[in-house]
Amino acid sequence: MAAGLLQRDYPGWQVSSAGLAAPVGAAADPRAVRMLAREGCDIGRHRARTVDATLLAAADVVLVMEARQRDTLEEMYPEARGKTYRLCEFMDADVPDPYGCSQKMFELVLELIRQGIASWAPQLEAHGRTERQGAENESHTYPR
Repeated sequence: MAAGLLQRDYPGWQVSSAGLAAPVGAAADPRAVRMLAREGCDIGRHRARTVDATLLAAADVVLVMEARQRDTLEEMYPEARGKTYRLCEFMDADVPDPYGCSQKMFELVLELIRQGIASWAPQLEAHGRTERQGAENESHTYPR
């Protein structure tokens, strides 16, 4: 859900989604698909995939849902240190995984994700301005 909202809010950016123990190839939960459709996001073609070194190398910022995920990711991929943060880092909160939970839990998680994205807006927008300014002087430099 977070990747769908981030892509909507930052359409010129490359936003990827991957998990530590993702059920590779699985579609997004139908409840998440419907909820995000109401937000103007189409995640109907989303398929789960596992994070890997290539994805991490291409990322300027890696946003995870839980502190435990950040710790595990940084242990598995030390190169992710210094660019991996929780989505709700500035709120000092983890975002629980709603998989297998009630509709209400999906709604609570979506609200936490919205708040987390809003809390990152100043940093993401500043990064985007820096990248766009660099693009004026260097070809093929775009925010990711």
